[in-house]
Amino acid sequence: MNVGVVMWPISPWPQMGELWKRAEAWGFHTGWLYDHLAWRGHTPWDDAYTSLAAAAAVTSTMRLGTLVTSPNFRHPVPTAQAVKTIDRISGGRLTLGIGAGGSSHGSDGDVLGAEWTPRRRADRFAEWTAQLDALLTGTDVSAEGEYWSARGVTVSPGLVQRPRPPFLIAAEGPRGMRLAARLGQGWIANPQSPDAPALPLLKSRLARFEEICLQEGRDPASVPKLLLTGFTPDPWLASPAAFEDLHGRYAEAGVTDLALHWPRPDSPWDADMSVFEAVAALCRGLR
Repeated sequence: MNVGVVMWPISPWPQMGELWKRAEAWGFHTGWLYDHLAWRGHTPWDDAYTSLAAAAAVTSTMRLGTLVTSPNFRHPVPTAQAVKTIDRISGGRLTLGIGAGGSSHGSDGDVLGAEWTPRRRADRFAEWTAQLDALLTGTDVSAEGEYWSARGVTVSPGLVQRPRPPFLIAAEGPRGMRLAARLGQGWIANPQSPDAPALPLLKSRLARFEEICLQEGRDPASVPKLLLTGFTPDPWLASPAAFEDLHGRYAEAGVTDLALHWPRPDSPWDADMSVFEAVAALCRGLR
């Protein structure tokens, strides 16, 4: 199982640069960033794409990615240009985690002045994903959509990863899972069960996703499945032994990739740094 780490773009850059270097030295497979203007009341919160470009310049081996980026304040054309640029700066180490985005102001859902029903938010995400895919794989791309349009755009030349950087698509319902099976190179699961372990809920969603993959002509075993931790009572960073136990149980269920959070003091994601470093060493040994 590949184990990555969610970083927090909230510290001055010299300090953030050192944290990125430490995450790579400790052997994390991927460094992830949430893509928000602000999150959970924290500001300043630096831009995800700019921060990933800077991280690409101070790292050389770990993959970098968004977890997730969304249409909430991203037009497909400049998004595709930013993706291409980070792919080039990083030498082909970018993975794009994408999702429909939250609907509340606290998750940037209405910052552009519109409120979205769940159905329209899903429609918008499907259109955004299809246009982003087209922009990153074609030239002279034109699209007339309900939410966005593009005319004669060429972005893709110069991409390191072909046909484009991989999309990992966050989805909980059948429609999003179908989009992940059709256009994604992986699926992101974020089961949020504050009062119970996530494994039973995850297993039911995994079964549904695998069924949809088969319907779409995809081999479910060939599709990476990333679990975002930190939103359930599972004690991932309580101790190395607790991590190893959970790692084994979720790997057995079918999870191929895992995202932990870099310990953040005075938050729900705080943890003992000595335990976190020991878990990082354990991850290197489990790969």
